Amino acid sequence: MKTLIFRLTKMLFGLFLYALGIVLAINANIGYGPWEVFHVGLANQTGLSIGVASIAAGIVIVVIVTLCKEKLGLGTIASMILTGVFIDLIILTGIIPKISNMLLGILMLVAGLFIISLGSYFYMKSAFGVGPRDNLMVVLNRKTKLPIGVCRGMVELTVTLIGWLLGGMVGVGTIIFGFTIGFCVQIVFAAFRFDPTAVEHESLRQTIKDPFRRLG
Repeated sequence: MKTLIFRLTKMLFGLFLYALGIVLAINANIGYGPWEVFHVGLANQTGLSIGVASIAAGIVIVVIVTLCKEKLGLGTIASMILTGVFIDLIILTGIIPKISNMLLGILMLVAGLFIISLGSYFYMKSAFGVGPRDNLMVVLNRKTKLPIGVCRGMVELTVTLIGWLLGGMVGVGTIIFGFTIGFCVQIVFAAFRFDPTAVEHESLRQTIKDPFRRLG
């Protein structure tokens, strides 16, 4: 029981940090990250909140990756729903100001990237499965046999273009995000001596069948 509660706590804390980092990146006001460009653009066109737009996109992606027979885990569903909910709640509180200064905006964006990376660590460490957007990258990799980095770039370039056409903000921050997020993740993972490839994520079926099992 303690193991399950501990894992769930890590997952929820990680998703909250991830959402907090996204809001910091958005309110830095110098250009959003690729997926945020898409989510904000979708929100602008539909009247949805950014969080609900994120959830809607996540649902569509989950359907696609499920049809492609990718593993669906509790973390996949939680990421799809709770990240959007946390984003809306954080924006609703107004505790993160919107920046109008370029230098301060860059600093806030970088802080957001490190918080996103820290959230990724806690979320992935829980081993409940990867988020729908990461699953989409894996599907593309398996279908095309292209390198995973190329697949990630293709996905992010596509969503950035669509988001921009929908009215999402593309700017200096988008470039900074694209070129530095991997570096920030690497620093955080190295600090915690965490190897994401060593994590054996469990499917939703495994979680339901044996929720109290100990991970190897």
